[in-house]
Amino acid sequence: MIAVLRLLGWLLAVALVALPVVAVLNGWIGAGRWPLTKLRATGEFERVDTALLRRTLLPYARSGFFAVDLDAAQVAVAKLPWVEHAEVRKRWPDVLEVRVTEHRPFARWGRDRVLSEQGRLFAAKGVDLPPGLPHFSGPTTRISDVVALYNDATALFAPTGMPVRVVELDARGSWTLALDNGTEVVVGRNEARARMARFVRLMPQLVAQPTQRLVRADLRYTNGFALSWQPVPAAERPLNPTPSPAAAVPRSQGQT
Repeated sequence: MIAVLRLLGWLLAVALVALPVVAVLNGWIGAGRWPLTKLRATGEFERVDTALLRRTLLPYARSGFFAVDLDAAQVAVAKLPWVEHAEVRKRWPDVLEVRVTEHRPFARWGRDRVLSEQGRLFAAKGVDLPPGLPHFSGPTTRISDVVALYNDATALFAPTGMPVRVVELDARGSWTLALDNGTEVVVGRNEARARMARFVRLMPQLVAQPTQRLVRADLRYTNGFALSWQPVPAAERPLNPTPSPAAAVPRSQGQT
């Protein structure tokens, strides 16, 4: 009997010590005594809405220093538009600190997503994107291949003064580009860089035609290209066009 009473007394003593600690850690008491009254945000803020960031963190700060759920706060911040990564900490005695890394847009992806410079996709809904981003599409498992092809194409077409605006990779692994002037370039599946390089060498002659505009080039031929032209309206033609040699573009029958 005495042993039981001693055990009960020991348990009561532990409970009297532990319950206040549990109450503080859960925010049942002490939130007003140890409040988090300051929010410190670090990082380069260009697109993250700081007012929205503050509203998101406020409910967690109300729990007080000891009871704030940092993991939940971090998850909530990471869901905000333009946030790539978030880290939430507390600093004694009253500071809730958040460090935010923003997405840096590299290209549009498909209809409703954006590819960041870090190679991550995020939703484009509600996001004000900078103008002039290239547009990519393809299987998400091939992101690195799409970026690599875009970089190759950008370097190759740079001397022509016509930037690459669209890169598409279809389900069969075939590449298609669109240039800044609207020309569609069908590259195909094989030897993409070699085909583009061969085509770029003829570009000065092709775009110098005063009465015709190149609208499509199919590079999927062994010995040349298939070209589609559109007449240039008379009002858009130069008054004194400079004659240019016709481009020789033999075409074989086999496509790859």
